[in-house]
Parts: sequence; C-alpha cells; structure tokens
Amino acid sequence: MSAPPATQPQGLALVEQWLALARSGQWPLPQAMEAASRLQQAGAHDAACLVYQAWVAATASPLRHVACFNWGAILGEQRRHGDAETVYRMALSMAPDFAQARLNLGHQLEHQGRPEEALAEWRRVYEAEAPEGVGTDPLSLRLHALNNAARLLEQLKRYDEAEALMRRSLELDPRQSDVAQHYVHIRQKQCAWPVYETFGEVTHNHLLMSTSLLGMLDESDDPALQLLTAQRFVLEKVAKVTEPPLHLGRKREGRIRIGYLSGDLHMHAVGLLTAELYGLHDREKFEVHAFSWSREDGTPLRARIKAGFDHYHPLHGVNDRRAAEMIAEAGIDVLVDLQGLTSGARPGILAWRGAPVQVGYLGLPATSAIPGEDWIIADRYVMPPESLPYHTEKPIYLPHCYQVSDRQRVANPAPTRTEAGLPEDGFVFCAFNNNHKMSEPVWRCWMRVLRQVPGSVLWLLADNPFAQANLTRVAAEEGVAAERLVFAPRAQPADYLARFQLADLFLDTFPYNAGTTASDCLWMGTPILTRSGRTYISRMAGSLLTAVGLPDLITTSLEEYEQRAVQLGNQPARIASYKRYLAEHGRASPLFDIPATVRDIEREFERLALAARAKEA
Repeated sequence: MSAPPATQPQGLALVEQWLALARSGQWPLPQAMEAASRLQQAGAHDAACLVYQAWVAATASPLRHVACFNWGAILGEQRRHGDAETVYRMALSMAPDFAQARLNLGHQLEHQGRPEEALAEWRRVYEAEAPEGVGTDPLSLRLHALNNAARLLEQLKRYDEAEALMRRSLELDPRQSDVAQHYVHIRQKQCAWPVYETFGEVTHNHLLMSTSLLGMLDESDDPALQLLTAQRFVLEKVAKVTEPPLHLGRKREGRIRIGYLSGDLHMHAVGLLTAELYGLHDREKFEVHAFSWSREDGTPLRARIKAGFDHYHPLHGVNDRRAAEMIAEAGIDVLVDLQGLTSGARPGILAWRGAPVQVGYLGLPATSAIPGEDWIIADRYVMPPESLPYHTEKPIYLPHCYQVSDRQRVANPAPTRTEAGLPEDGFVFCAFNNNHKMSEPVWRCWMRVLRQVPGSVLWLLADNPFAQANLTRVAAEEGVAAERLVFAPRAQPADYLARFQLADLFLDTFPYNAGTTASDCLWMGTPILTRSGRTYISRMAGSLLTAVGLPDLITTSLEEYEQRAVQLGNQPARIASYKRYLAEHGRASPLFDIPATVRDIEREFERLALAARAKEA
C-alpha cells in the first residue's frame, strides 16, 4: 500500500478507521469520497481503491454506480486498465444509462488494444438523443463520444468514418476549434479538395483560424499566416511562465554542453536525418546530451542514435518544469529543439528556459513562436532577408545548407521496373511525399504534365485508399487514365531508397517541399524539380539543390514548374546528364559533407555559448 496521509502509524490508523466506516454500510458517500480523495492526494491510490471497494460491497445505496465510477477512475490513472474495465462494467450493471461510465469504459478498452469494443461503447452514447450523466449536460456527453470515436478512427486510418463523425460533432457545436483542426487535416490526408469545405454553421474563416501549423504549412505559402497560426497555438496551448529563467545562477565551464530535445529520436524523419550528427560532435570541445521522450522502437536506427550521445535523459512522465530543471542541472549551454510544434512536441519545456541558448532545428521548418526559442538554424536560401520579419527566432546561418543527413543510410539493390509495377519504357516521374502535402493546384499541374509527356507515368506513395481514390478521380477529370498513376506501398528504408534509382525525375510538392525525402532522392542520384516560394518550408528542396550544385532545377512559379517538367520529361538525355552529375559529384558536394556541416554548427554554438557564459559571469 502507498504511504497514507500522515506519519506512518497515524496514517495507517486513519486508513483502518475509514475502511471500518466503509464496511459499516452506513457511511454517506460524500464522506467516503472525501476520504478517498485525501488518500489519492497523499499518493495512497491502493488505499483509496480499497475504500471504494469496501463501500460498494457494504452499502445499499442508489449511488453505488457513482462510487464505482470514481473507483474506476483511480484504477485508470494507475493504468490498471483491466481492473478499471471490470469496475466500470459493475457501474453499468447498476445504471445501464450512466453515460460517463460508458465513455470511460471505452477508454479502458482502447488502452487494452480493443478498438472495436471502444468504438461500440462510444457509439451507444453519441447515438442517444439525450444520454444520461451525472452533473453533465447531454450535449457535452455526445460530443465527448463523437470526438473520441473520430480520434480513434483517424488513428486506425479509417479517415472517411472519422471525418463523418467530426462533421456530426461540428454540426452539434461549430465552435470546437480542436475538432475543426482535425477536420481540416483529415481532409488534407485524403486529398479531399477543397480542404476548407464548409457546412452548416462552420465557415471558411473558422476552418482557417482553426488550422494547425502543420496543416497551414500544407495549405499556404503566406509567411504571415504561418506566423499567426504558430502564435495562436502558443497563446492557447503553451502555459505562460513568468518566473525567471531556470538557467540563471548556474556556473557553466569546461566543455560546452549541447542538449538535443525531441520525442522523434527513433524511426522518424528527424531520427533518419540526424542519426550521424550526434556522434560527429568534437568531444574535446563538446559534451552531447539527449533529453527525450522518444519511443523504444527496437530498430538499429534507435540504438545508433542513442549511442551517439554522451548522456541520455529520458523524459517519459516528467513534467515540463522538471524537464527544464534537469536541463539546467546538467549545465546545458545550447538546447536544440528538434520538434517545434509538430505532433507530440513539448514546447512548454522551452518556456522555462533551462539553457541560456535555445535553438529550433529540423523538426519544424517554420517559425514556432515558442517563448524561449530564440534562434533557428537556417541558411540564406531557406531564410532570405525578406522572410526575417515573419520569424520570432533569429537565424543561425550555415554557409551551405541548413540540413544535416546520414551518410550511413543503406539501399538495397534496385528492383526492375517490371517488379515495381512500372513500364520498362517511358518516362517515370515520382512523388513520394506524404499525401497530405499534395495540393490541388500542384496535382492538376502534374496531370497536365503527364498529358504533355507521351508514355509517362507518375509513381506515388499509396498512403491511404481515400487519397488514392480522390487523386484518381481528379486525374480522370484532367483526362489522365488511372493506369498512368502507379501507387507504391510503404517500404522499409533500404527498399524505399532503392526505388529512387528507377525514377527519372522527382516532382516536389508545394508549398510543403520535400525535406528528408529530398535528401534521400539526391543521395540516390535522382534529380528533383522543385518550386520555391516565400516560406522556409517552401524553400527546403531549393536549398538542397543549391548545395548539391543543381540550382537550375529550382522554379519560382507554377507555370515555370509545369513548363520545366514537360521539357525534362521530353528530354531523357538531359535527365541522364543530371543523373551522371549526381553519380559523380553529388555525394562529394557540400550537401553531403556532414562533418563540415557539424563543424559549422559547432562554430555557431560555441560563439553563442561563450557569449552567454560571459554575460552570466
């Protein structure tokens, strides 16, 4: 049993007293709840459960289902999901229409990997016109059920069902920004255009203002809109910190300590790009730490990443303030945030300022507006002078390209075109970016290109059947037969890399350019055609092409992009020239001189760290 709320002997006596009252069958429920609450606050969760268990067993009360609900909630918090399921079912046996117990039962079933049963419980609540609860109005119960079912369906990639439930939820209450945000992004993932499809009282403006930063990067090349989206998220979601920075008053000396902050140090785009970075740091000058909540996915990549650090600090279950304290206690000079505002990010850690220099890098190729994130690693291509007013961070300019990558990535032997489902003859365009990056203007442009390059095909990533159906439908509208679209399933990294060798030209998306995918493509010797815009994220591939020595593959308008794609598709000799250049010079270019890039990063970090030390001395 966990420690009770007092000194040990007194606490045990009090627990025994409360258990005796619970077994008496005469103890009023409010008093039993007060006792259980005090035990919970003292960390004595098992004792709190015993109070409810004894009370329910001994008391003939019409409120026994409420006691079971509270008991189940404690078990759920302890992640005892099977026990919580049993108790919630007990509550429902006493009060079959008790909606809150049914909602929580659904959560316990989900935690146990039983999604269909969870969805069934939530369905019973949202299909009821007026579900019964305790102290909660029926509408909020229905919204809870709809939104959780939609969330789980989205995780299961049942996007059509998820979108339908989001629409039902927004029809009931159109003011829900979080639901509108997911509605926009799930339409992006399905290539369901227009993305901002209005209905009922849900307006275009509401959808626009609810769009997540990731969604806005897909949707708009307007740097002001991206900045406003980031600022809105920070205002609504990141707790304000008014206390002095936690790094103050801590002496830093000796080697400069770099900390990397991320939940993506596993099989993820950021993990794939940075795997070599950590081990390349000069250990005579730098000590390298990870502060991470990344999952243990069991991959060799994960093991390799962890081996690159001098110290690895897991942050699972550690709150934001304590995480920042750990960073301060480790004496970190420069904290590098590899996540920004992407999925699973913890921007609240940066707000406490555990390090005097805090820098954004790679994970979010845009401004984050995070309080405490003062710098962003860039180059003069991705962040030209005219873009600076739209970033809350100051640039740390690298001389060639902002992006590190991994020279140890390995590709399997390429399959034949026939084995990959491609025609042996004919021009192969490929576009392996995630489906949510595809915009309607670019897709229709690609279809016009296919029409103008006889015998050509477009090779795509088969992310989900809904996107595939929508893309095929729009292709038909543009006069392109379905067989000219070749959808490839997802593959392991070595097989995925091998595919690039079969393609003639990679067509980049806009306004969300390829990042990791562009690096993979150029590493494998396949040219990329990109369009650069006004934002960091719409200039990523252009930065890579500049550093690899192929700036003539950068365009700046949709018309120029289409014209160039058609020219290249009809000039296979020119493509062969690009491939020959990449084979002979690509990997020796500044783009893939990763040790030099790391030295460039270190030089800037050393400058900033020493300036901060001098200021605090």
